[in-house]
Amino acid sequence: MNWKKIIGIIAGIAMVAIVVIKLKSNKETAVQKVYNYDKEQAINVQTETIKLGNITDETLYSGTFEPNKETKISAEIQGKINSVMVDLGDQVTKGQALIQLDNSLLKLQLQTIEVQLEGLVADVNRYTILAKSDAIQGIQLEKATLGLKAAKVQKATLIEQINKTTIKAPFNGIITAKLSEEGAFAAPGIPLLQITDISILKFSVNIPENELNLFKLNNNYTVYTDAYNKISFTAKATMLGSKANIGSSFPVQFMVKNTPDFKIKSGMLGKVSSNDLGNKTAANEQAIVIPSSAIIGSANEPQIYLVKNGKAVLQNIIVLKKMNNKSVVKSGLKVGDVMVTNGFINLFENANVSIK
Repeated sequence: MNWKKIIGIIAGIAMVAIVVIKLKSNKETAVQKVYNYDKEQAINVQTETIKLGNITDETLYSGTFEPNKETKISAEIQGKINSVMVDLGDQVTKGQALIQLDNSLLKLQLQTIEVQLEGLVADVNRYTILAKSDAIQGIQLEKATLGLKAAKVQKATLIEQINKTTIKAPFNGIITAKLSEEGAFAAPGIPLLQITDISILKFSVNIPENELNLFKLNNNYTVYTDAYNKISFTAKATMLGSKANIGSSFPVQFMVKNTPDFKIKSGMLGKVSSNDLGNKTAANEQAIVIPSSAIIGSANEPQIYLVKNGKAVLQNIIVLKKMNNKSVVKSGLKVGDVMVTNGFINLFENANVSIK
């Protein structure tokens, strides 16, 4: 009995020892698998040697092309739609018939009025002769004359209503929405078609408050299109915003004449130059220009990495202004400095670097 207890104790001790050894082995394996970053290892980066570049006062601002005129067309009177004479995408001219409403009842009423007019004209002519010979009282002629005038007003009213059953284009443009079909019922206030004029376009941008003074009302500027790199337009500034949007920017609007084939569509993107076409005297200047993507840190404290003696060194800079994807540096850099332009992952102050 005692031997059995001793054997059991020994077996338990052996099991505990095996578990401890196994856990220790697993820990050593896990430690070996953990990645230990070697801070002395050189980090691969891409660099660029700083040099002077040409700059101008030009800055480009992104904006959107919008139609000069756009409206939804509805009927002025109610009635069934007999025909829709245009389709989506059709070009139309001012005064062109677009939709015809049913006017058969109105035309019958017009015929009735015309018959009444014939009788009233005859009455007035007859009463005029009789009144001159004192055969009738003057009041009868007066009533007949007033009745004739009222009938003429009714006729003019019916003719105007009949004219309104033909819905016409209010200006030249393109049908950009077809909201009803033949057989539908038209009523005042219910849109039937949408017509858009893109022969003249509005180009709208938002300008930061400290740069709003670059634009003058009624002056001409150059507008570029994103979709067509070779197409540019002369645009007149027609509106300078007097109320700021979110972010303290102000809307500025330009008028642009489209190409004859209407290449520029409503909603396309473009850019406007801050250079006034009436003042081309500004000459190119030279300054240190670097890619904006090389700048790290905050907007208030911009920094870049320089490479000195094989190490990455943080350098504070002052940015004078930004030009698209580049920045003009006022101070902090000099010609010949080597800056890091790519490879910022794991990069830190005084890290060893190797140039790709």
